[in-house]
Amino acid sequence: MLEIERGSQSALLHIECKKVLEGTQVGDSIAVNGVCLTVTAINGGGYTADVMSETLNRSTLASMKRGSRVNLERAMAADGRFGGHIVAGHVDGIGEIIKVAKGETAIWYRISAASEVMRYIVEKGSITIDGISLTVAQVSDTDFTVSVIPHTQANTILREKRAGDYVNLETDIIGKYVEKLLHPSAETRKESKLTMEFLRENGF
Repeated sequence: MLEIERGSQSALLHIECKKVLEGTQVGDSIAVNGVCLTVTAINGGGYTADVMSETLNRSTLASMKRGSRVNLERAMAADGRFGGHIVAGHVDGIGEIIKVAKGETAIWYRISAASEVMRYIVEKGSITIDGISLTVAQVSDTDFTVSVIPHTQANTILREKRAGDYVNLETDIIGKYVEKLLHPSAETRKESKLTMEFLRENGF
């Protein structure tokens, strides 16, 4: 992060980077710590992006300051290899790291989150932490644990995080769609003409 200009309900990020700009154009999307933002201008040493109030309220970008380091990722090309789970760059909430422990070959992070986020986190499922796609190793009602390999540690800012730090969380989008389909809104149910009585009358 190079600089952040704060408004009353928004902010303008000036991000210093190099590799992520290869082939990038104004209007493209780049995720910043897991938050999908649109590139509004590009210069020789970085780019700028606007952040709206909703994004500031639901992510850790509000706590960014001049000199903060961030994870950056471009959107996946349609002709690329799909090597992880579906990540939209839409943060569901903020988690707090409550424990960091070193294993034989990896680092273990235990993270707590609000119930509205935890409901979508399942053991062996996927979770995005500051834009990093990871597999959930263990989960309880209030927290979950992930294991981070040395390559991920070396190439992301997760290695700088300690107990008490906050991170952006994005849960797997498939679970949210399934829940919506299983529990439609009252208005959706009202509009539907497919009922048990209708099925019986038509031989089902």
